[in-house]
Amino acid sequence: MADIATPTRTKDIIRKHGFTFKKSLGQNFLIDKNILDKIVEAAGLSASKGALEIGPGVGALTERLAQEAGRVAAIEIDNRLIPILKDVLAPYDNVAVVHADVLKTDLRLLWQERFAGTDGVSVVANLPYYVTTPIIMRLLEEHLPLENIVVMVQKEVAERMAAKPGGKDYGTLSIAVQYYCEPELVCIVPSGAFMPAPNVDSAVIKLARRPAPAVSVTDEERYFRVVHAAFAQRRKTLNNNLAAFVGKERKGELGAVLEGCGIDPARRGETLSLQEFALLAEGLAKAELIT
Repeated sequence: MADIATPTRTKDIIRKHGFTFKKSLGQNFLIDKNILDKIVEAAGLSASKGALEIGPGVGALTERLAQEAGRVAAIEIDNRLIPILKDVLAPYDNVAVVHADVLKTDLRLLWQERFAGTDGVSVVANLPYYVTTPIIMRLLEEHLPLENIVVMVQKEVAERMAAKPGGKDYGTLSIAVQYYCEPELVCIVPSGAFMPAPNVDSAVIKLARRPAPAVSVTDEERYFRVVHAAFAQRRKTLNNNLAAFVGKERKGELGAVLEGCGIDPARRGETLSLQEFALLAEGLAKAELIT
């Protein structure tokens, strides 16, 4: 049987099951075997490891994961795809197809049920563009025992995840991802690699989970509140954005905190490193400008 990730086989599967694409679910199925090889290679899978896939579609990537990993769990929200996946993946006894919404799934329970005893688990997926950021943040904030997150996302989103301070792409997503992971762009994927072709180019990005966060903070939730406040209005200075955050009546105290951290109040949020945000969050807490 030919690989699923070919135009002919994908069309045959769709025709056999009478499947129709739903734009609302961001369904674009990968039909390029070379891209699949790059994704799987970046994940660093082996027979002793597990892979969690989100949005398997008709199983093109799932098939390759089943060939490389010891255990695979594939979460699919579209109930119409469940019988298709069970059909095409029948040759593989190491795959569990889960009909669920990943944003509502108890991921820790899933880990216990599907991946107990493995040497490590990576998330490997072609993510629906409309929920990319919520899914990534859920995976990171749950502090799951992940090795890598290797995902296909919209090219601009991948560039934001990997952006460095000072550039137009650097923002809250960059900081959140880099706080937990080391990002690496694997490859750019043209729209023609999908069926149907999306209107934008995509990219594969690898997020290697850090053994510990990139910077040390006493309160993670507070750290990210300060980050979000600094980017409240991108064109405004730190002084103005943070004054709105802590209260304009305390702007003088805010200026003293910024000066004490060695940060020019006239700078903008996109110029600050993760370490500078850590210093700022701790300084604001010490001055009791934030709880």
